[in-house]
Amino acid sequence: MQNYRIAAIPGDGIGREVIGAGLSALDAVSRRTGRFTISVEEFAWGSEFYKSHGVMMPRDGLKQLRRFDAIYFGAVGSPDVPDHVSLWGLRLAICQGFDQYANVRPVRILPGIPSPLRGKGAGDLDWVIVRENSEGEYSGHGGRSHRRMRHEVATETAVFTREGIERIMRFAFQLARKRKARHLTIVTKSNAQRHGMVMWDKIADEVAADFPDVRRDRMLVDAMTVRMTLEPESLDTIVASNLHGDILSDLAGALAGSLGIAPTANIDPENRSPSMFEPIHGSAFDIAGKGIANPIAAIWAACQLLEHLGENGAASELMLAIEEVCAAGVRTPDVGGNATTEEVASAVIDNIRDANS
Repeated sequence: MQNYRIAAIPGDGIGREVIGAGLSALDAVSRRTGRFTISVEEFAWGSEFYKSHGVMMPRDGLKQLRRFDAIYFGAVGSPDVPDHVSLWGLRLAICQGFDQYANVRPVRILPGIPSPLRGKGAGDLDWVIVRENSEGEYSGHGGRSHRRMRHEVATETAVFTREGIERIMRFAFQLARKRKARHLTIVTKSNAQRHGMVMWDKIADEVAADFPDVRRDRMLVDAMTVRMTLEPESLDTIVASNLHGDILSDLAGALAGSLGIAPTANIDPENRSPSMFEPIHGSAFDIAGKGIANPIAAIWAACQLLEHLGENGAASELMLAIEEVCAAGVRTPDVGGNATTEEVASAVIDNIRDANS
């Protein structure tokens, strides 16, 4: 029997609550299928670790994580730790350190979840957003000079490389080819960003020649927000740069009902290093400890984790449990319900245990 080693990093705030729920769901589906086991090692890295040690994770953190099959991540960020310290010290350190260059964010209106889109429900919005995850606007290049002077300067350099663009485009086209619509929308801003985004468009056209069976179109990122809101059915697979993909996927989560139901995967498609799976929401200290955080995003991220490990049957069973629990009205307050984190997680676990029984 296959045993998978999972590194769990709950992180900060509600991350600790939802990762616990997701791990319980993973355990339940592994037991029900009987085809594999999950061994979990938890790492108490994050803002509390930083306040004690001056770093968000140990300096050999990547070396410790490399021996695992996958990483299951909660959230990062604390009101008393600067955001750029927490983000670059943990989450981005892992993503960039392991070259997890493909960020994959499925978006659907789940059964029973109200969407702010007028007249839209389950089936009207079914997207996968592919975000370039290693360079672009979040490359980390830039600096500050003449601090605290009137002429203080800060520069933030977006870095686009041919290799980085080509590999994310190829990944997105391959993913689109596997989906029923075989349709890829390429998001750009080449009318204003006349160097990096122009190269983005050119390389997209070059890669497209290898995928004649995939229909493609192109949207400027500002117009894309309108299309996502007014014509959700016209979209299927979407590829965007690091910053654009980050913003659009948050909008997508809101259109689907809540960031509390939105998962993401940080993938190394070449499997040189472990990939990382997480909910896209933040640490949400305003509700931390209240027991009302939505665990669906974290549990859906666990489905992505299983798919990445090749356990597609278990992933489908877990996804079905999510859909049936949402359809039954077991929902946390962010999506119009009154259930607790534990009640939603327990309902998913009970659904898995009762499946085909």
